[in-house]
Amino acid sequence: MLTPSRSRRVFAYSEPCDMRKQYDSLAVLVTHHMKRDLLHGDLYLFVGRTRTRAKVLCFDGTGLCLFAKRLERGHFAAPWRGRTELTESELQLLLEGAEVVGRVELSPRVVTHATRVRDGSSWHAICRKKPMSTSCSRR
Repeated sequence: MLTPSRSRRVFAYSEPCDMRKQYDSLAVLVTHHMKRDLLHGDLYLFVGRTRTRAKVLCFDGTGLCLFAKRLERGHFAAPWRGRTELTESELQLLLEGAEVVGRVELSPRVVTHATRVRDGSSWHAICRKKPMSTSCSRR
């Protein structure tokens, strides 16, 4: 199941994709054609030529996950006709069969920053979320 997270990015492949492709061949499209790092944790959307099938490929930290959906009626929006970077909300809408016609930025993107803190004899990572528009200072 895909759970929404503002720290992950969604990229749509810019051409119709052969829906017979599986993990390895879709991973090649991500790394060679999209020039993205598959192990970064982002989501990658692929839509078939007939737009009745879609797949989402992602790395969850332990391995590759491949989610597939086939519409019984209607068509998916063609992601290659517009932007190739989507929000997770737009991905959810697309997978439900809706077409995104407009987009308004509501708030800055959230990025997780990790800080290492020494606790006794060991180090621990503390994650905190900050809006992307603020800058981080080093101590």
